[in-house]
Amino acid sequence: MADVRNFVDWDPSIRGVVQVVGVGGGVDTEFDIEVAHPGGSTTFRYRTTHYAPFTSLRLEARTRSLTSVDRIDVADEGSGCLVTYDAELDLNGPRMLFDPLLGWMFGRIGDRAARGLETMLEGARTER
Repeated sequence: MADVRNFVDWDPSIRGVVQVVGVGGGVDTEFDIEVAHPGGSTTFRYRTTHYAPFTSLRLEARTRSLTSVDRIDVADEGSGCLVTYDAELDLNGPRMLFDPLLGWMFGRIGDRAARGLETMLEGARTER
């Protein structure tokens, strides 16, 4: 999970990932992630701000219009593990008035990504 280049394998909204700083996963690595959306795609520069091997990862992307903070936590769970992926997207400046619409659109995108992650990890989704 720490090597963000793998996200393209399970998140259908990601068209491509290029590592631009560092090698593999770890703090201060950076990745350009091309995200598909209605009307085209946008590339975001994500920076790894926290990394604890095998347990947690935090990624942040900030543009003039959007801030995204992704949190991934992995915990031992019997014979497997529990992966929690939480992404918080907020529009910046006056655009923040449209956060509810962004939340609705991102919910649909997030559901497709969750299904892809379930398949990739050969697991099942649990609700919080």
